Amino acid sequence: MTERVIHARDVRKNYGERRVLDVAELNVYKGEIFALLGPNGAGKTTFTEILEGLRDRDGGEVTVLGADPATAGAAWRTGVGVVLQDSQDYAQLTVREILTHFASLYADARDVDDLLHAVGLHEHHGRRARHLSGGQRRRLDVALGLVGRPELLFLDEPTTGFDPEVRRQFWELIADLRAQGTTIVLTTHYLDEAEHLADRVAVLAGGRIVDIDTPARLGGRHLAKAVVGWSDEEGAHHLETDDPTAAVLDLAGRYGGSVPGLTVVRPSLEDIYLHMIGENA
Repeated sequence: MTERVIHARDVRKNYGERRVLDVAELNVYKGEIFALLGPNGAGKTTFTEILEGLRDRDGGEVTVLGADPATAGAAWRTGVGVVLQDSQDYAQLTVREILTHFASLYADARDVDDLLHAVGLHEHHGRRARHLSGGQRRRLDVALGLVGRPELLFLDEPTTGFDPEVRRQFWELIADLRAQGTTIVLTTHYLDEAEHLADRVAVLAGGRIVDIDTPARLGGRHLAKAVVGWSDEEGAHHLETDDPTAAVLDLAGRYGGSVPGLTVVRPSLEDIYLHMIGENA
């Protein structure tokens, strides 16, 4: 990852006398899925809207696809797709009518039939939007974000309200988009979603970036102690250790090869995330 798609430095936003955003530096690179995590009120929406060109900043430097979103023109906006958490409802139009209308606004729009297949709505092209399920409506939102062939796609809480099966299907769609070269910035409250999809994760708390790393290394997760557990006639036992392999081998020797009730647990991404936002509340 060498080509920067997003660069932000010393980005600040105030509401009255209250500073709600103070991001020292953030970079997103071409072709990656970048997840932005943080509790409600952390500044995620404010920050992403600044990157999308939908909100002014009070200071700092921002470039997205090589331009400042605050002053970029229509050509720049063609390269940016935005899928908001709450999208406008075109209840009386069919899926095809909605996509055809928006495709007419772009000089080089994606073919509507190709787009319907890409988001899994080809069988529902004649259905009115008000008759779509929640998962189907979200796929339509993504189709609208993709209709202009964006290089960069912003997804705001894309799977909120999805059942587990539909969420998994949606994850496959996002992975396919990345495989096609689309850079994706994802905001989500689902830690398993970030861990499954994201190449890198940033945690935003109190308007500041607390850490940026891969899901496996965020907050020093890869260095955290493991907890080895087992049970015997004396009850349950737990041991914190930096070397769980050695601990398990020692226990295997002690119990003659088979350790009763053996478990080895490292901190989950959720454990690390909750600790980080708790420290920075």
